[in-house]
Amino acid sequence: MKIRQISIFLENQPGRLSALCQTLADADVNLSTLMLSEAGEFGLMRIIAPDADKARSVVEEAGYAVTASEVLAIQVPDKPGGLASVLSALDPHSISVEYMYAFACRTGRAIMIIRFSDLDRAADILQKAGFKVVNSSNLFAP
Repeated sequence: MKIRQISIFLENQPGRLSALCQTLADADVNLSTLMLSEAGEFGLMRIIAPDADKARSVVEEAGYAVTASEVLAIQVPDKPGGLASVLSALDPHSISVEYMYAFACRTGRAIMIIRFSDLDRAADILQKAGFKVVNSSNLFAP
């Protein structure tokens, strides 16, 4: 149910992101989804790839600082209120959202990638509320 995400720290300088993406491309690592943010002199790129171990290894070998963590992928209706319904289901349970990002699919649904304060509890609560927690094999299916 949980999905491994790779977080890469890089200097916020021209060419650094391009070099990282080229390194991943040269190693034939496909980026299924990503989020990029900046904090002054550094940036943080979070990626999900079909082969998280390979992605991490390639990035580490190229000299970047990298960590791995687990997130949930929640299928949400791609319509107004879709995300609100997910968050409302968690409100009574005191589970915090640490961060999230999303991507829409052509099938009328969106996938929210969410890091919760308690992943296992969040997954259980959301499934009981009728939401689909997407596993890695379904996330990367064509």
